[in-house]
Amino acid sequence: MPAVKNPYEVLGVAKSATDDEIKKAYRKLARKYHPDRNPGDSRAEERFKEVQGAYSTLSDPQKRREYDSSGGIFGGGFAGGGGFDPGAFRGGVGDIISDLFNRGGPAGGGAQRSAGERGRDLETDVHVSFEQAMEGAQVPVSVAVAAPCPTCHGTGAKPGTVPKVCSRCHGRGVEAESQGLFSISQPCRLCGGTGTEITDPCATCSGSGVTRQVKRYRVNIPGGVRDGSRVRLAGKGEPGRRGGPAGDLYVVTRVSDSDLFRRKGDNLEVEVPVTIPEAIRGATIEVPTLNGSKRIRVPPGTQHGTVQRLRGEGPPRLGGKGRGDIHYRLAIDVPRTLSNEQREVVDELATVIDDNPRENLLRGSGS
Repeated sequence: MPAVKNPYEVLGVAKSATDDEIKKAYRKLARKYHPDRNPGDSRAEERFKEVQGAYSTLSDPQKRREYDSSGGIFGGGFAGGGGFDPGAFRGGVGDIISDLFNRGGPAGGGAQRSAGERGRDLETDVHVSFEQAMEGAQVPVSVAVAAPCPTCHGTGAKPGTVPKVCSRCHGRGVEAESQGLFSISQPCRLCGGTGTEITDPCATCSGSGVTRQVKRYRVNIPGGVRDGSRVRLAGKGEPGRRGGPAGDLYVVTRVSDSDLFRRKGDNLEVEVPVTIPEAIRGATIEVPTLNGSKRIRVPPGTQHGTVQRLRGEGPPRLGGKGRGDIHYRLAIDVPRTLSNEQREVVDELATVIDDNPRENLLRGSGS
């Protein structure tokens, strides 16, 4: 039987880790072992499944509480190899069979189930270049989701064997506990409410009936996405329980930095150097855009840090609402060294422009 994995150990975090620390550890490991980064590497794919399974447990407050309170004994860990989601069910190993795949207890004695439950939403990162984020692109995405074990077909029992009627609840799935004048019914502690016991569990899924399988999709990333934008794939999340609908998959875009442009809301910013003569006399200069280059006017007397704008040349606005702008911050380029001829010209210019820009500043200080 595969060893049961501790989700905290899989993600390399302490039991006291915060939600942010868990998410940070998950993203780091998911990037490292992502199938798209390790094509053909079966060990990396299995590790990726383990990381997804561990995060599925620890990112859900209720599942994490259940794991911590049970000490990992009942549905708390998850199997290596199969890598099933330990938190995708309540009440122990048995419930996942009936919950995920709508299997009741044994004939004539199954416990009553509630209405179908929607599957859990999943989240995964996708890395796109700056150019892809601006233009839009179709990119591959891989995510590990819970699915019926291919070996036992979701029964949890070793092929050739069948679960037997629970010896504690006799197939009812519930047991009554007296509390003074009251009697409280609760899911059977032995079978988890399914009414059955698995004496010879499936080696692939450790008796859970579930494995994590890597699903691959092609996702259309719209032009204009930012770092951290979420693209929704309806119905591609975890399967629903008791016949409920599947959850959604949210693809979070991680956009690479541009060597040239900086994103600022709906706009782009870029620093453009101008020479001292261009700043003094004014000039028409060529500047980069997302689609080649265009020319802008530098007015005479331009100061360092002046911003010029090209309207409608920035990123597409999501939802088809036009495009943002590009802001060009003009930076006066001062030479670090001068030739003798250049120094003579600067000296002559200093003689012609004989004023002190700090005069008012010094007068105001009382000097």
